[in-house]
Amino acid sequence: MESDEVLLSAWRGGDAKAGRTLFARHVDGVTRFFFSKVQTGVEDLVQRTFLALLERTEAPEAGVRAYLFGIARKLLLRRFRDEYRSPIDAGTVSVADLRTSPSDIVDRRQHLQLLYRALQALPLDLQIALELFYWESLTAAEIGAVLDLPEGTVRSRLRRGRELLAAQMQSLPAATVAADLETWARELRERVGR
Repeated sequence: MESDEVLLSAWRGGDAKAGRTLFARHVDGVTRFFFSKVQTGVEDLVQRTFLALLERTEAPEAGVRAYLFGIARKLLLRRFRDEYRSPIDAGTVSVADLRTSPSDIVDRRQHLQLLYRALQALPLDLQIALELFYWESLTAAEIGAVLDLPEGTVRSRLRRGRELLAAQMQSLPAATVAADLETWARELRERVGR
């Protein structure tokens, strides 16, 4: 299996098959990245992310995957800036702050819906860091490349994000949690409690 770096180089050199392979390898992760934060325009954001990856000429320092999520983050922040017509401080503003109804994102499984709701109440950079670490298996160094932060700062933010996420999960209404508490708790431990 060819590395992401080899595929990206070939794609930039005109090899469409390499581009399709790279796209197939990362499209699900990039789609999840956007879907957990916005409901509409996800496909467009995904396409723009991969197009920007293709059009940029510099070589990714922390790997193609981290570079790709860095592009995705910048596009997301640009979309929020354009949509709300003001700068967004991703270190303090959450998706819940930007929406009138964070529960608009509907997930068929109730425990994931609760997890999404709790994640969306976190500051955006903490949400991004946790998702990239637990769902996309990026290292702290790769997340640092995405967020433009040193690795040690990322580790601190991951720790703080886990603490805030646990507090958010505990603050959800008891009636909402009671229906699926066992599954929810197991999912939380698997996804966040590592």
